[in-house]
Amino acid sequence: MVKIYVKNYGVMEVEMDYNNAKNTASNFVMLAHSGFYDGLEFHRIIKDFMIQGGDGEPHQKFLDYVIKGEFKSNGVDNNLKHTRGVISMARTYIPDSGTSQFFICHKDSPHLDGQYAAFGKLVNGFDVLDKIASVKVDRNDAPIENVIIEKMEVIDEPLYPVEKIKDMLF
Repeated sequence: MVKIYVKNYGVMEVEMDYNNAKNTASNFVMLAHSGFYDGLEFHRIIKDFMIQGGDGEPHQKFLDYVIKGEFKSNGVDNNLKHTRGVISMARTYIPDSGTSQFFICHKDSPHLDGQYAAFGKLVNGFDVLDKIASVKVDRNDAPIENVIIEKMEVIDEPLYPVEKIKDMLF
């Protein structure tokens, strides 16, 4: 489990799904454990769709790898559906461009199934998800007031060093 502490909002608890997305879940846990996400923001919020965080700029330049997207259109069976509370890896239009950005579905989003690497689900903190999804945003879906990830706490999850994760990648 990974606890996501969000300043002034509360805590969301995420259960990893290694059966459907071992590399993506392991990558997220490693980054969370390293403190990478501490102080970053939920920088894109679309009510009734998703909240997106982990924009590591300028931290992103320190990630010298990408992970293969574990989703159907990229040749990987991933049966985890993008339902309310599912966490998934964000990416560009390039299927293997995931690194650190993630999103949590605010509402069911079946159009994402098979297109993005879902790797876990919220087990607690749906009230926090709803509060964050309801913040005022600008025309670019950026929150008017910052929504800050204070820290992430990894509880009872396997920890793989970066080298081992790179070795596990497809």
